[in-house]
Amino acid sequence: MAYDAVSGKVLLFGGFGGTDYLNDTWTFDGTTWSRIDTPIAPSARVNMQMAYDRRSHRIVLFGGFDGEFLNDTWTWDGTNSTWSQAAPNHSPQPVNGAAVFADPKGRVDVFGGFNGMIYLSQMFQWNGKDWQKLTPPTLPYGRSDAGLGVDTHSGKVVIFGGLNDTVNPTNTWVYDGSNWTLETPRTQPIWLYGSAGVFDPNLHSVILFGGGSGGVQQNATWAWIGSDWKQVFTAQSPSPREGAGIAWDAVLGHVILFGGGDNNNLFSDTWELSP
Repeated sequence: MAYDAVSGKVLLFGGFGGTDYLNDTWTFDGTTWSRIDTPIAPSARVNMQMAYDRRSHRIVLFGGFDGEFLNDTWTWDGTNSTWSQAAPNHSPQPVNGAAVFADPKGRVDVFGGFNGMIYLSQMFQWNGKDWQKLTPPTLPYGRSDAGLGVDTHSGKVVIFGGLNDTVNPTNTWVYDGSNWTLETPRTQPIWLYGSAGVFDPNLHSVILFGGGSGGVQQNATWAWIGSDWKQVFTAQSPSPREGAGIAWDAVLGHVILFGGGDNNNLFSDTWELSP
């Protein structure tokens, strides 16, 4: 899921429907989900990510898994409601669970992911036509399925947790557009993977919701308040889940969360986080 600033709607693509991978496209206008039938679309897949590129004014989708690891790149044009497959000369490795986000300069970046053998610690940037490898002095430990949000007030990217079978991923990193810094918060969530992350301007914080932890799904809400994590207690909450879609809806003025699943169920409910 990602917010499309051109159409003013949240965009949802693909996922897993219980028996098959999906490639349907939906938009949410703050009230209603509408299916968008497009003549061309990415193939059915799960565990891809996408983000809005403020330079090209398009959503960029990368990678995922359809039984094989993928590294194709697609862009969404919110003006015409169309998908287009890009043909870059260079590309990150085929992975699922990579972090895809708009960096402080407005370009879409890709970090990490799992290629079927190892958890990567590599970073690439989309320039509108091609992927360019970035080499900041420090990179987070390799991981996939991390929770991530971009603080548009401070211009910093916050990443937490994820999966890695050799290095402990239960840590918090912040990216300022030039380098990554390992943070040392006094408080932090338990180990989480598949958590939903986004920046909430109402709370002035990067928000993490849910995720899995050792096979047990969670439904806690956490806020990164600049140097530490703080648990946010709400009157009601979505049920425990991992893999939910999340986006900040600028028109509605709230964070929107959709779907996800636990060990027994897949969900199709929609929630908003009210301040």
